[in-house]
Amino acid sequence: MQHIISITEKMERNIMDIKLEPFGKIPTEHMFTAEYKNGEWQNAQVTPFHNLTLSPLTLCLHYGQTVFEGMKAFLMNDGNISVFRLDKHYDRFSKSLHRMCMPKVPNELFTNAIKQLVKIETKWIPSSPDGSLYIRPFMIATESRIGVKVSEEYLFIIVCSPAYQYYSKALKVKLETTYVRASLGGTGTVKCGGNYGGAFFPTQLANDQGYDQVLWTDSQHHGFIEESGTMNVMFFIDNVLMTPELSGTILDGVTRDSVLTIAKEKDINISEKQINYHELIHSFENGKHIEAFGVGTAAGVAPIEVIGIGLKEYKCYIEKDAMMFQLQKALYDINRGLVFDVHHWNSII
Repeated sequence: MQHIISITEKMERNIMDIKLEPFGKIPTEHMFTAEYKNGEWQNAQVTPFHNLTLSPLTLCLHYGQTVFEGMKAFLMNDGNISVFRLDKHYDRFSKSLHRMCMPKVPNELFTNAIKQLVKIETKWIPSSPDGSLYIRPFMIATESRIGVKVSEEYLFIIVCSPAYQYYSKALKVKLETTYVRASLGGTGTVKCGGNYGGAFFPTQLANDQGYDQVLWTDSQHHGFIEESGTMNVMFFIDNVLMTPELSGTILDGVTRDSVLTIAKEKDINISEKQINYHELIHSFENGKHIEAFGVGTAAGVAPIEVIGIGLKEYKCYIEKDAMMFQLQKALYDINRGLVFDVHHWNSII
């Protein structure tokens, strides 16, 4: 079935410089919406950005049927606009929808909606090296009814916001051994709202102690490192790039996959396995070269300067020659079209 997208563009545009604004606070001027009713997608349209009108009985407000993605579009060196790894983001969005009992968005509808919206908002994409257009596709259950049930109606929406660095400095993270982000059999591998809402309290406790984020451990033993707040986590120790394996409680990050692919091409030794935090302590106390960093669409490659474990804090290597910055530069070059895109990761608008 072909999905026709109607487009209503604002007559007067007001492109803003938002570099000094917090990440994600200022939306661009248009949005995409499509409705799922009676078993089919309908009313696909790009319109001026507007507020939603929902009944207080709307199911998503009560039972958590919400799923989202985070993507980026870049202004390339040749003046073209690209959306990074559109297909992998679509696949992950589809898996999240399936886990949350929500209807799949056809690939054609998802892809065309992203491209049409980004094309209209091209002038919102920052031209500075640290700028991009953040793209947020999401779906909510919209059936109006109180009752614990799978909704029969949904709204698929895409909004955008100009973006710069999510983290402006190297991070301090606290190892979390009391609260958990996800457990086996749960929803840790999908991007649904509840995963993030449940993380706020322990993150707030860490913030109160001077940390920027928590470093999650597994729910069974509180011994194995999983991910950190808004991103997957990686370590570079003894010339090995280490990251927790996808165990069923860790998000399959698109940036994680991209960085690992780049590292393999650079002949960097890679280890994807369970990482016990006691191994990390042992490496610190034996004076090993340790780099720690987060990887995510919003965060990019985010250096971690300090890891708090119990009552002690350990300092990581964050000098300019660090391997993480080499990987960051390689990813940047692909995003901007400065090197040949051998993996066809860039979808040109």
